Amino acid sequence: VTQSTNKSTAVTLNTDSGQITMNGAALAAAAEVSFTVNNDRIAATDVVVVNHGSGGTAGAYLVQANSLAAGSFKITVTNVSTASKSEAIVLNYVALKGSDS
Repeated sequence: VTQSTNKSTAVTLNTDSGQITMNGAALAAAAEVSFTVNNDRIAATDVVVVNHGSGGTAGAYLVQANSLAAGSFKITVTNVSTASKSEAIVLNYVALKGSDS
């Protein structure tokens, strides 16, 4: 799935693993942006692992999944470089099914 408007635009991808191509809007040096991934396969007890898979400058971004809830999670991307980046990076994620107990 590809973000349409900007780097904070929510996306929907109802799979246990997948790829998200971020919008190519600028992200200033040392800035961060978060967006919601709507996903009906996600449970509040799951663990989501996400990484910068391709596109853009390798090592310029810190990526993490957070705010897990039933049906969604958020991804936060931080530009750790010293320059503004206008790159449509591709993020890979996988949801590891958690336990209720």
